[in-house]
Amino acid sequence: MQLAKRLNGSVLGADSRQIYREFDIGTAKPSLAERQQVPHYLIDICEPTTTLTVADYQTEAQRLIENIHQGQERVPLLVGGTGLYVNAIAKGLIIPRVAPQPDLRQQLARLGQTQCYNFLQQVDPEATQRIHPNDAVRTLRALEVYYATGRPISSQQGENPPDYPLIYVGLDCGEDLRQRIAQRTHHMIDAGFVAEVERLINRYGAELPLLDTLGYGEIRRYLAGDGTLAEAIMLIIRHTQQFAKRQRTWFKKESAIRWFDSNEVGLVDRVWEYVQAQWAGLEAKPVAWGPSEFPTPPG
Repeated sequence: MQLAKRLNGSVLGADSRQIYREFDIGTAKPSLAERQQVPHYLIDICEPTTTLTVADYQTEAQRLIENIHQGQERVPLLVGGTGLYVNAIAKGLIIPRVAPQPDLRQQLARLGQTQCYNFLQQVDPEATQRIHPNDAVRTLRALEVYYATGRPISSQQGENPPDYPLIYVGLDCGEDLRQRIAQRTHHMIDAGFVAEVERLINRYGAELPLLDTLGYGEIRRYLAGDGTLAEAIMLIIRHTQQFAKRQRTWFKKESAIRWFDSNEVGLVDRVWEYVQAQWAGLEAKPVAWGPSEFPTPPG
């Protein structure tokens, strides 16, 4: 938020759950007051009963970035922890335009992950080099694309990087992360997370797929009589820590990211200095995103 203000920037969300309306507390969405201070996009853009594919997200994000660049008055900041969303934009991932097919997915899911992965090894061995044998979501997606198009998903993927320059900034909580996750979980509960989940169940039914995601699934099971609230909180903390570990592993592979300790004094100033230095290095390079050259960073 502070960096966006200094850049006169707009925030584009890169979170695969904040895109859904009514899923607020459990996704830690920016508040309405925060969204009034800095323009936010790609938050609350679809109903919980719909499915927004990565390709859909990419199309909308690219359209917004192009509009912001053409306006020249703002800088887009892509912010969030969904690595696939970030890469879809930053690397220009080429994504098969195959809509979800629930009936096919259900048929495949009934076969079990082991059998599905065996099928994938037969029809698209290259994909299995990137998909873990226990990754049911990506296995089903790869099979879905194959059966819908008759072509392996690996033959339909690739990268087409954008022609505008990028500056990558990452925040690392270090050893403080476990404590922050616990504090955030308790804050969510105090903010009314249980009531939010109960309201969503009453409106959409307990079988809504989004209600089986991190945080929501644990509270949904508690409301169904499976364990106590204290146990649900403990599970949310544990599962979030496990997710954060996988998330960190994903982003640590990106060598272009400049990491900062989120606990250091003067963090915003340090990041701001880095962005200005990077920006100065880019000013001399030709760009293709609207202005003939980079504007001078505000401030």
